[in-house]
Amino acid sequence: MVAITSWGRLVQAEHAITPLADRVGAGTAIRHATPGLAHGMGRSYGDACLNPGGALWLTRGLDRFISFDPDSGRLACEAGVLLRDIQRLAVPRGWMLPVTPGTQLATVGGAVANDVHGKNHHVVGSFGDQVTRLTLLRTDGDVIECGPDTRPDWFAATVGGIGLTGLVTAAEIQLRRVAGPWLESETLVYRSLEEFLALADASEADWEHTVSWIDCLSGGHRGLFMRARHAEGADGPPPKGGAKRMPLTPPVSLVNGLSLRAFNAAYFRMNARKKGRARVHYEPFFYPLDNLLEWNRMYGPRGFYQYQCVIPREQGRVALQAILDEIARSGNGSFLAVLKTFGNRSSLGMLGFPRPGITLALDFPNKGLPTERLFARLDAVVGEARGCLYLAKDARMPRSLFEAGYPRLPQFLPYRDPGISSAMSRRLMGY
Repeated sequence: MVAITSWGRLVQAEHAITPLADRVGAGTAIRHATPGLAHGMGRSYGDACLNPGGALWLTRGLDRFISFDPDSGRLACEAGVLLRDIQRLAVPRGWMLPVTPGTQLATVGGAVANDVHGKNHHVVGSFGDQVTRLTLLRTDGDVIECGPDTRPDWFAATVGGIGLTGLVTAAEIQLRRVAGPWLESETLVYRSLEEFLALADASEADWEHTVSWIDCLSGGHRGLFMRARHAEGADGPPPKGGAKRMPLTPPVSLVNGLSLRAFNAAYFRMNARKKGRARVHYEPFFYPLDNLLEWNRMYGPRGFYQYQCVIPREQGRVALQAILDEIARSGNGSFLAVLKTFGNRSSLGMLGFPRPGITLALDFPNKGLPTERLFARLDAVVGEARGCLYLAKDARMPRSLFEAGYPRLPQFLPYRDPGISSAMSRRLMGY
């Protein structure tokens, strides 16, 4: 047994480890190690990627490209391929992943299982919208080929299905044509939720990528709105330097009341002075935190939670104001506070998170009972607004909020593989 943790580092749980080396032999491996769960880079923040006391099937060995058509941009690969490796293959050839999350150090299988979204949901939807075919291996040995037009019920259960319908061994993805790795970007300042929403609405027609940072401890909810679109031409400044690494886990969280207020104030001032347009490489714009490897260590040995919700637009401003007020009163804020709008489309997945509305993501150091009490108050706001929490980030959502926020759960359950289980599935679904 090996102790494995997720990105939030809240617990270390013992697992039986089964590395997968090739998709042909994977069927034998997973039939003899149940209950099991696929595990890629472990970038889920909570317990979606953990199976304490059971087996983890490590998919990073399934890292082969199967085919790539440079004329059509159609790419097929195994599920353990990193998004970073696709970008490095495709971008020099004039193609790019249409959708990526805030890190490129995630696997294709993880991107499918969590139906990850990027900064351009209002234009292209989420990751599942870019997938044309999946190969799904069940623990009884069955192999299911599915896609949006072939066995679409299995496809809808697997996209966003947090790994519970089977082991995704391969995927085919439609890439998007780009002129090069450069983006034309613009940073603007806003000082209220109303200003943020006005900027988001005004940007959707002309800017593919939009996102904002919000100072969750400022009474006026000031923030920085970033928008970008793919630049014409192939020239631009190269990305600066290489990635650094958080060298150790400090004995206490570096994120606390004093450091948080100082950081937020300094970050706002520094970036407000740099507002305006610039040409930037896609990596620092899409993946700013990848420049500090193992940044999750900064929260100390007790780890941290990420709380990400989506609120329907009609309740969005009032509910978000209530959430931010609760956080400000608690003093337990976040410097990684991301606010953005989703487009008018929902995930293809039965348990997919992206849907029309406004999404807010915040990181909180684990302070035990005070953090739990804050989350209970935030849950009440989200539930009242008919919102939901993102399964890829969750470690403690109550079952009632899960069932209310994911009304297609009864439709999903018949597609579960009985040989697969996770800490999350046992917490939220009972098995």
